Amino acid sequence: MDSLDILIQTIGGLGLFILGMKMMTEGLEMTAGQKIKRILGAISSNRVIGCATGAGVTAMIQSSSATTVMLIGFVGAGIMTLEQAVGVILGANVGTTVTAQLIAFKLTDLALPAIAIGVPMKFFSKKRQYRHIGDIILGFGLLFYGMTVMKHGLAPIKSDPEFISFFMKFSTESYGGILLCVGMGALVTIMVQSSSATVGLTMTLAVQGLIDFPTAMALVLGENIGTTITAEIATLGSTSLSAHRTARAHTLFNVVGVSMVVLIFPWFVKLITAVTMMMGADPVTDMVNGEFLHSGRYIANGHTIFNILNASFFLIFLPQLIKVAIYLSPKEKQKERYRLPSFDGRFIDSTIGALAKVRGEVVKMALFTQKSLRNTCECITVRDDDRLAERESIEDHIDAMQKVIIKYLTSIYQGDVNEPEAIEISEMMRITNNIERIGDSMENVSNILERIHENDYDISKDALNDLVAISKEVDHFLEFVIKEMGEPSPDFKKRAKAQEDLIDDMRERMRRDHIDRLRADSCSVDVGVLFIALLSNFEKMGDYCYNIATGINRIK
Repeated sequence: MDSLDILIQTIGGLGLFILGMKMMTEGLEMTAGQKIKRILGAISSNRVIGCATGAGVTAMIQSSSATTVMLIGFVGAGIMTLEQAVGVILGANVGTTVTAQLIAFKLTDLALPAIAIGVPMKFFSKKRQYRHIGDIILGFGLLFYGMTVMKHGLAPIKSDPEFISFFMKFSTESYGGILLCVGMGALVTIMVQSSSATVGLTMTLAVQGLIDFPTAMALVLGENIGTTITAEIATLGSTSLSAHRTARAHTLFNVVGVSMVVLIFPWFVKLITAVTMMMGADPVTDMVNGEFLHSGRYIANGHTIFNILNASFFLIFLPQLIKVAIYLSPKEKQKERYRLPSFDGRFIDSTIGALAKVRGEVVKMALFTQKSLRNTCECITVRDDDRLAERESIEDHIDAMQKVIIKYLTSIYQGDVNEPEAIEISEMMRITNNIERIGDSMENVSNILERIHENDYDISKDALNDLVAISKEVDHFLEFVIKEMGEPSPDFKKRAKAQEDLIDDMRERMRRDHIDRLRADSCSVDVGVLFIALLSNFEKMGDYCYNIATGINRIK
């Protein structure tokens, strides 16, 4: 086999591994997505529980990158704090080592049977759930088949003097050699964009005897750094502070953790060897059919032990880690009043993260609308022509926000989404449209108030009190649905219905009182028409708030 064949077979096997990894991750995320969303959304402030949750979730979906993207979306949506998210990511680093542990079990004999089962399930099943399970099984098969292809590709070079001399350069006998291995591991991971794939490649090299166990561990340490650079590259050009801070914290604890282990590297290698031997493993130097088959178990354990030790250390110093991450992140700019929603393209790969990000932007749209509504309602009792003149700019901005959010939701829907996610997308569109309708009614109120002030119409004290009262109830209703948008309370729908009924009743009572004032000639007909129009617009806002509430209630 010539060098080109070896290269093609190795890269082809690596490609199959990455394809299988991605397919398995997507299938697991689609199958368990809603459970993961509920688990992550319910994380407490206890950093140890958060770390354990991150490990469990990442073990479920086999991708720390996918978990990180979800968490960035949750932080941006205000569902969890930065400290909670970073605690979970510490655990995600531990959870992602499950892939290496699976590889170490040498399940390559199951690769072709898994492909044989996975293909018909993925491509011929009528039920979407079965297709996602097919993704998981097929991805599993491709992952291990890729390992087999890589192993066969690398096997002939064990006796090639040129290749042997090349791999001899990666020695851990000196700190310079250790740093070279760490740097190479980081570089390859940046190129491949998957630490699991590079760990798999490292294990294959070790099994073939091309590198020894200490060298493999130094490469794995570098691969832990390389996977954080992927997240850093993804934040380039991003306007999300939470994305920058989360990525910076991720990079910090891996770079600092690797640096500390490099200083004690010989003792770290001895620790892994001792722990693995205690677990009943054969010595790493034992050969079976010309291969160091046991080295995979030692490497997998080393990968896991490093991440457990690293996570444990930084759990203690988590507040300090976050402070440094914030310090090294871009500084918060002065908020622009008319800022349009910003969406990172990388969130599209994680529907859960993308929808969390959308929810955060919808909340910001609602808060902007609420603030504008309060400013407009203050003009009921105090004339302020400048505020009222802003109505067109405000309405244009709300319309623009609606278009950006709907467009992004449409792009998510065009991907592969499960039924609960499809419902959430539909309801988020409905919520966004109803916020925009509140903006339309608010513009109508501003127009009417401007007419009243320009014509110096005299509104009775009772009528003013009625307008102030109903506007406050609408503001209270909007504030209530915004607060419940993250995690609705059990009696949310009941309270929302009661608030809508209250606003409807207020409108009817105020109309009757107004008719009585007309009969008593204490109110002019011109003012009366405008008063009724104002009541109608406030009542419509109450209806739109209730529509938002029912949308929130339908999202599981």
